[in-house]
Amino acid sequence: MILQNFIVFEGIDGAGTSTQLKKLTEKIRNDKLFITAEPTNLPTGVFLRRMLKGEFSVDEKTAAYLFASDRCEHVFGRDGIIEHIHAEKIVVSDRYLFSTLAYQSVSCGEDLPQLLNSIFPLPQILFYFRINPEISFKRVLARGEKPEIYENTGFLQKTAALYDKIMKKYDGTALAESMQLVTIDASKPIEETAEIIWSYLKKLPILGM
Repeated sequence: MILQNFIVFEGIDGAGTSTQLKKLTEKIRNDKLFITAEPTNLPTGVFLRRMLKGEFSVDEKTAAYLFASDRCEHVFGRDGIIEHIHAEKIVVSDRYLFSTLAYQSVSCGEDLPQLLNSIFPLPQILFYFRINPEISFKRVLARGEKPEIYENTGFLQKTAALYDKIMKKYDGTALAESMQLVTIDASKPIEETAEIIWSYLKKLPILGM
């Protein structure tokens, strides 16, 4: 199932997805745009963010279930993705099920994340921010904050490889149905990347452009 007017930004930590979300607010009116992220700001997501900061640890299989639970509320719950789409808004999410398929598969294998995320709808457009893990990790360190548990070069290299594998699986196959996959060189300048993204989004009928 494809959710029309649902857009997802994906990529490893430091790929620049959050920066591009901010740039998007300069292009689309607030009443037409709902920006969100995973983990969410819901209680499920707050719990996950504490885990990612290393405040406590859980089994990797438990983490996969927790991410799927947060996503379920994000999509189907009150004030969630579907509700905003029904209100005729473009919903743009920083991370979605593809993150779980990449990150959690590093630690607990691919089968469980695929099973847990098989119920969720796909976005209309998926922007995959592809970047060298060494470059992305330098960006993470430049934030001046303590890196999260998955933010190290070894883990990011494995995650980047899985991201590439996942995108090949979806690109031009029946799995993607009518989802449009756009791969972006995330090492390009911010403004150039923003224009590439806008070249796709401005074509959405909901914007009436």
